[in-house]
Amino acid sequence: MATVRVEEAYSERDETIDAKGNVTEIEIPYFVFNVDDESKALSAVRSNHKSVAGMSLESVETVERINDTTWKVKAIYESDEDGGGDDGSTDDDEDTTVFAFDTGGGTKHINQSLKTDGRYPNTAPDFAGAIGVDNEGNVNGVDVTMPVLNFTETHTLNGGRVTTSYKKTLAALTGTVNSGSFRGFSRGEVLFLGASGTKRSKKASAPWEITYRFAVSPNQAGLQVGDIKVTRKYGWDYLWVRYADKVAEGGKNVVKKPVAAYVEMVYPEGDFGNLGLGN
Repeated sequence: MATVRVEEAYSERDETIDAKGNVTEIEIPYFVFNVDDESKALSAVRSNHKSVAGMSLESVETVERINDTTWKVKAIYESDEDGGGDDGSTDDDEDTTVFAFDTGGGTKHINQSLKTDGRYPNTAPDFAGAIGVDNEGNVNGVDVTMPVLNFTETHTLNGGRVTTSYKKTLAALTGTVNSGSFRGFSRGEVLFLGASGTKRSKKASAPWEITYRFAVSPNQAGLQVGDIKVTRKYGWDYLWVRYADKVAEGGKNVVKKPVAAYVEMVYPEGDFGNLGLGN
């Protein structure tokens, strides 16, 4: 494949200037060529255009896909100091991080067991793992605790970094799963639950304390659903099963058995690099 190329759309550069005449934010659209994947297009801009006019790159986002291998990506650069007043602190002594986690797990409703450990009497109909089948043939299932690792990170950031644009980025990424590896977890395992921030000063440059919340559900492979083998399920995909009437052994009973299994993507993927927390 041809070399990845990034070019600025010069006529569309947009600058924000404060009351003192200082440029505090620059938005620059780029065209990214020879890339067939959105995350790679974003990474190309993020890796090669980390600063402009002394301003740091705060976020990148996809504007549109022009064709199969061409993307338009917007990058936002912001000044490290926004002129809101000097409170005697710097980025170096403000940036701190607190980590916390719990494995309290979550719950999910399942209609299919991993296996049937016993049937009593042994002449009872075999439902191939379907749970809670009533006299009308409905598969009612059961709520179970699922393995979920919940963790938070609390970062103290200089006020100049927590802009309206950054807050919009956090909102847009809420309810997405990682499109690439993140904190040692594979693609599809980490769900971003959102962030909350506080600061204790009216000064624009005063530090923000922001807590980022995540949940982890492991990817799975080789799942067995009755006689059906599910090759792969990403952690936050939803697995559901379709049942049909089957004549049981000996022809004495009609039972519900799984005839199809579906793995559905219910959370969109997001580029967690835009959180600004690293991988």
